[in-house]
Amino acid sequence: MTPTAEPWVDAARAAALLAIDPAGLGGATLRAPPGPVREAWLALLRGLLPPATPWRRLPLGIADSRLLGGLDLAATLQSGRLVAERGLLAEADGGLLLLAMAERLAPGTAARLVAALDTGEVAAERDGLTLRAPARLALIALDEGIGPDESPPASLLDRLALRLDLAPIPPSATTALAPTAGQIIAARALLPRIAAGPDVLEALCATAAALGIDSLRPPLLALRLARAAAALAGREAVAEEDAALAARLVLGPRATQAPAAPEQEAPPPPPETAEDQPPQPSPEQMGEILLAAAEAAIPAGLLDGLRLAPARTRTPGTSGTRRASPLRGRPIGSRPGELRGGARLALVDTLRAAAPWQRLRGGGSPRLRIAREDIRIRRFQQRSETATLFLVDASGSAALHRLAEAKGAVELLLAECYIRRDRVALLAFRGTGAELLLPPTHSLVRARRSLAALPGGGGTPIASALDQALALADAIQRRGQTPLLVLLTDGRANIARDGRPGRERAMAEALEAARALRAARIAALLVDTSPRPQEAGRSLAAALGGRYIPLPYADAAAISRAVRQG
Repeated sequence: MTPTAEPWVDAARAAALLAIDPAGLGGATLRAPPGPVREAWLALLRGLLPPATPWRRLPLGIADSRLLGGLDLAATLQSGRLVAERGLLAEADGGLLLLAMAERLAPGTAARLVAALDTGEVAAERDGLTLRAPARLALIALDEGIGPDESPPASLLDRLALRLDLAPIPPSATTALAPTAGQIIAARALLPRIAAGPDVLEALCATAAALGIDSLRPPLLALRLARAAAALAGREAVAEEDAALAARLVLGPRATQAPAAPEQEAPPPPPETAEDQPPQPSPEQMGEILLAAAEAAIPAGLLDGLRLAPARTRTPGTSGTRRASPLRGRPIGSRPGELRGGARLALVDTLRAAAPWQRLRGGGSPRLRIAREDIRIRRFQQRSETATLFLVDASGSAALHRLAEAKGAVELLLAECYIRRDRVALLAFRGTGAELLLPPTHSLVRARRSLAALPGGGGTPIASALDQALALADAIQRRGQTPLLVLLTDGRANIARDGRPGRERAMAEALEAARALRAARIAALLVDTSPRPQEAGRSLAAALGGRYIPLPYADAAAISRAVRQG
């Protein structure tokens, strides 16, 4: 078998197993751009399902009334009584739901999908109706993200057993044989009788723990997939190869750490067995087998970037902050309101609010009567533009020889900002004060020239620099943009606000200025430029409420990644 065909063989197996137990496995994530490989996998899956299986497409910006169900407006207005319509989740009961551009899924829609996957039903109370319908379905999330930071919501990924990366597979490799529809039907009938011993679940849980998987769902999903694999093979109990396949397809792609190397021990003597009975692996041996199978599916470069990826509490940085807007942006529903100040009427939502009351208001009249309380106003949401403010310590040789990394980081970030139309500013401080070398701009050329002309030497007036950074960040916020501060310094302030030397006073004022930035909710990142990480830098980062990165462990690309992550 050629190396290029092997990933497609696993993808075809995954499609067959999903066709056997769609609702039990939850579904799959397909990481691939639109193209023949993705379409070939979807066609394979659809061909393995029974002909009457529902297959629905989920639009990205779907309204709750269409997703969950609600008032059938046309039928209600025509009949004069409340008529309910089924939502898309109820229509997909017993089948599959296809979600395109899952990496852009709104959190509210993701929460509703998660609830349906967990309970197997859809429940809603809206438009004067109480709706409840079965929704046992599988979700196929098409992930078209480009970078590692673009992915579907984690809560949704946790409930989908399969994560398939089809991007490396060439179209010529999509020719592997797959089970027939008849084999899938037979496996579905056999599935309820498949037994799995406690040693299998124990080995799957141990493998998940070794790979750093902290959720309980993946081992359970792996067990369901192992049972489906046994049913497809015609076995009535989960065998070693079924569990190994489940570890490779379910646990391997979820790994967050490389497993520790096993200790070398003398192998135990083989147990005595009958000649016609092959020896069964012990739970420890099965765990090693599953771990080896899962390791084969760990994505290359798994640990890259983990050093710079602590938990985030906000969403600053290049993504910009979300804010409500009455006139423009992405629609996020409607609310009761008045038509004033340029507000836009949500016509359909207004009619939905008025429809249940027509019999009481009109007395049988065919005219539609809309009251003031029926008016619904459209709501929008915008992402503000981001301005990244580089604050560079040019006070001495210890910082001066780090300006190359700062320059590289600015250039890398500007290249991305040009695509998103974000801005970058540059402040430098030395001597007794700080200087704005580059106001917020999109220009890569101006940033490079400003850095090239930056002189070094003198004292370290961190407090004055942070005061000026706060003023600039405030001006950025007043323009409706989101500021992000990137401070490159060793943190050892020695010049006070009034220009007088004195390390103790200068450090106290620097911490005070940092706390003012934190109080203003300015996202910050401190890059320690000292040859060896110092406590002063950590203390200053803590006062800023920002992330701390020692520069000896980071280069220009690492700084750029940290800024992107916020």
